[in-house]
Amino acid sequence: MKAITENAPLAPLTTLRIGGAAKKLWTVDSEDECVAAIRQLDQDGERFFVLGGGSNVVIADEGFDGTALHLIYEGAEHQQRDDDWFAIDASAGDDWALLVDALVEAGLSGVECLAGIPGLVGATPIQNVGAYGQEVATTIEAVRVYNRATQQVEELTPEQCGFGYRTSALKGNKDLVVLGVCFLLQRSPLSAPIGYRELAEKLDVELGERAEAEATRSAVLELRRAKGMLLDERDHDTWSAGSFFTNPILTVAEFERLGQRVREHCGDEAASPRFDAAGGMVKSSAAWLIEQAGFSRGEQRGEVALSFKHTLALTNRGDASATELLAFAHEIAARVDELFAVQLHPEPALIGVEW
Repeated sequence: MKAITENAPLAPLTTLRIGGAAKKLWTVDSEDECVAAIRQLDQDGERFFVLGGGSNVVIADEGFDGTALHLIYEGAEHQQRDDDWFAIDASAGDDWALLVDALVEAGLSGVECLAGIPGLVGATPIQNVGAYGQEVATTIEAVRVYNRATQQVEELTPEQCGFGYRTSALKGNKDLVVLGVCFLLQRSPLSAPIGYRELAEKLDVELGERAEAEATRSAVLELRRAKGMLLDERDHDTWSAGSFFTNPILTVAEFERLGQRVREHCGDEAASPRFDAAGGMVKSSAAWLIEQAGFSRGEQRGEVALSFKHTLALTNRGDASATELLAFAHEIAARVDELFAVQLHPEPALIGVEW
């Protein structure tokens, strides 16, 4: 049954609590209804975007002159492949944080470092969601999509998904709408190898070692809470879209030029954090660059502020607008570019606004 609301406010459906109304909000509670809704919208020539948990999106103050397709359907099926491996077929509308909790509690390993990330399962392959040295791409076996070009439900392999750092072939591809994701996880009381130094130190293990999966999940939740990255209605530091900027991925030559700029601006002993990235590239730290550019935690512009706990989160202090938010974000990015010749790029999806 269609559940359509006219002139529907979207801000309450996002973690930033920012944005205007959609001409229509179509709430779908099953995969079949989602496919039928998309086919109907395409037939009518109606613009639409898919709204999941609203945790990684910035919506224009003017709202959206079309339909927001709101996914609320859930359901994950477990299939044992052999003694040690399980396939988890999760619906796009499943709550990601709750799913991770359930999987870890069931003794399945591979997503424990992704605990506490807000949003729905359908968004995870699009962004190749990752945190604390872990990415969903390492556990995804297949992604089920509706292909608007072929008007068919299709299953994509990881290779077809083209996963990269916080991106995939699904990102920005308006023809492909994620309906569900199949994860392949190992039954083990231990985590995957720990690949993030801060987490390794908290767990008191060496990089590359394993820890108890449940202890790893708990440690990640503690770290996220300390950085304002666990949703709390009462805490404006969590009224954000998470990390607003992705960490810059640079060539070796670009990183060397960054090093020179850092020494010129910050002193001869200063050095930008460096992490190896795929394809011989180098990843630096957006948060570190923002701080070195002179921005501090809690710094405010109108109703928008950098989180008091983490400089990568732009937060709504109560009644912020998308215009204010993006103006502050541009100010930060321009200053980093001016000082260090590094361009920062926003991580959230932008609806009705451009970067």
